Amino acid sequence: MDNGPTMASPVQFELHDHIDGIDAGAWDALGDGHPATSHVFLRALEASGCVAGDSGWLPRHLIGRSEGKVVAAVPLYLKTHSYGEYVFDWAWADAYHQHGLEYYPKWLVASPFSPLPGTRILARSPQTQLAAIEALRSLAAESGLSSMHVLFCTATEAQSLASAGMLLREGVQFHWIHRGERDFAAFLARLNHDKRKKIRQERRKLEALGLDYRWHDGTSAAAADWDFFLGCYEDTYAAHRSTPYLNRDFFDRIASDAPNRMRLLIASRGGQPLASAYFLVANGALYGRYWGARESVPGLHFELCYYQPIEYCLAHGLRRMEGGAQGEHKMARGLEPITTYSAHWIADRRFHDALQRHLALEGRHVDAYRGELERRTPFRR
Repeated sequence: MDNGPTMASPVQFELHDHIDGIDAGAWDALGDGHPATSHVFLRALEASGCVAGDSGWLPRHLIGRSEGKVVAAVPLYLKTHSYGEYVFDWAWADAYHQHGLEYYPKWLVASPFSPLPGTRILARSPQTQLAAIEALRSLAAESGLSSMHVLFCTATEAQSLASAGMLLREGVQFHWIHRGERDFAAFLARLNHDKRKKIRQERRKLEALGLDYRWHDGTSAAAADWDFFLGCYEDTYAAHRSTPYLNRDFFDRIASDAPNRMRLLIASRGGQPLASAYFLVANGALYGRYWGARESVPGLHFELCYYQPIEYCLAHGLRRMEGGAQGEHKMARGLEPITTYSAHWIADRRFHDALQRHLALEGRHVDAYRGELERRTPFRR
């Protein structure tokens, strides 16, 4: 990182309706290498139609330039709903509606459909990041819209956003963290007796079925593998009476344009695929995203989403595996609670003050919940 722009070269900000109009190298040079805020990921979302059009996600990416160079980039959207965010504000929207106010559209800084913590205000320097935050706040205030939300930002960003007058909201996710284990047996040895015994029992039952597990990247995965995965993915959403956010075109684009940033795990029995799971990979981490199965097999979800990924991380020197949003059952599989952050700017002062009180109370509940989780740790004390 250089020292950023000087007072003699102020940052000029502009909005872009398409990420295609922004140089990929310049965008990625500002980030932390996170796959879900990379240019190729965000471009695949737009090009496949998962974002833009009538999706309710309208790209308005904020770009900062100094002396002709891109020095800041923010994945910014106008949202006409709150789907695909994983930081829930439906009650806030309902309260606005009950008072005869419009909550949508709203501003959103996020990686669409990706509750994966990481840097959201991409910038050349801390000073440039602060300039981008001020530009976001000015945009929100001048737009006349109800609010602006920054989701799954880093703790450092959260503090900078709070200093700019935004309200902070904390949450909890569950990640597996490499603590120096050599292999899966060493990982199990860290767990208490009951948890270790249960995992071994679950895996023995699956071993008796003669299942085969194969990892693919974008290069090795065949069309038939993607056909099977997409069917599993759609079935999972259908089981929850929901509509998938992503389509085959998106997955094909990631596999083609960033083959080393994705992993596809397929479980087969007797040569026939049975279940699959999709991951992103970068920055020494494996990011669990989607899974599905064509047959209900007890324990198979845990095997594909936790045990096989942990083994993969251990074998490939990855430092952590993120298990996605929610689900304290993940602790029993050796994942640890971590704190997530979001920041919220609310235009209406009455609602700002009410939400400030609400988030203070919610924060105390989150603190108590984290304390409870720590007391229920699956690891040997």
